[in-house]
Amino acid sequence: MSDAAAAQTVTTPSEPGLPKRPGTCVFTHIKSVEERLSDGNNQWVAGSGSAVALTNGGYQVSYDQLPEVDSAHSGDRVMMCLVALPTDCPTGDDRGKVYTTTDLRTMKSWTLPDSEHECGGA
Repeated sequence: MSDAAAAQTVTTPSEPGLPKRPGTCVFTHIKSVEERLSDGNNQWVAGSGSAVALTNGGYQVSYDQLPEVDSAHSGDRVMMCLVALPTDCPTGDDRGKVYTTTDLRTMKSWTLPDSEHECGGA
């Protein structure tokens, strides 16, 4: 087997990182659909808000329970777009990026931040 053929058989697409500039998007997958809060014993608190973790390291959270997020399933392919960056943040605090994510199975979208608080907040 040639080196090129061997490389083709073991090469798989890597998971993209997060979009870096507003208006840019990446395709990724749902890692888990969660509630916003857990009780400390790895049990989700029903009705505490929606949260979703993505396989590219992304995370989105809401104090509200969002049916669009709650209808997503682990493994669903999504398109995640950066729509806003926080401004005037303390050094090292980059919370508050806002993403719009569309679940390509359900064709439902949500726009949520990556943290419960913006940079400089609680």
